[in-house]
Amino acid sequence: MVVRPRDGTVYAILLAAQTLAVGFLLWTVFPIFYSVVTHLGERQDVSWSSLLGLAAGTVLLQACYWARIRWVTVRAPCHSLFVAHLVFFSARLSFLFGGAFFSAIFFRHLPALGSVPPFWEIFIRAISIGAMLFGLFCYSLELERLGRAIEEPTLPV
Repeated sequence: MVVRPRDGTVYAILLAAQTLAVGFLLWTVFPIFYSVVTHLGERQDVSWSSLLGLAAGTVLLQACYWARIRWVTVRAPCHSLFVAHLVFFSARLSFLFGGAFFSAIFFRHLPALGSVPPFWEIFIRAISIGAMLFGLFCYSLELERLGRAIEEPTLPV
């Protein structure tokens, strides 16, 4: 069953919730990212409240994304080539932050560790980072779908 409200309210709510979740994730991850970059090779202690917040933000992002994919069609609020380009740019930019975090963790921090943490900790952190990165990827896809919907029909040249 696909929800098709007249004004796209459900779509707007789900997109806004995804955007807030991404904003929250980036806001929470930035201090961790900064600590990783400024203290290369040192073990980073992340508080449980930050980890739980990241997990909750990732779950909210995924729940809204998959609910939208399953039940709600993309609704373009307008048709404009310029606005579509801004949305496409935002999609690329949103995933750029995830890629920067991923590269800082895996290419700059982990090889310099002097001691290896317990396996369960490595496993949980890898799953957490992967889930968050996948969530940012899904959000960028959502913005690309919106950009395609906003884009004006191509005119013959």
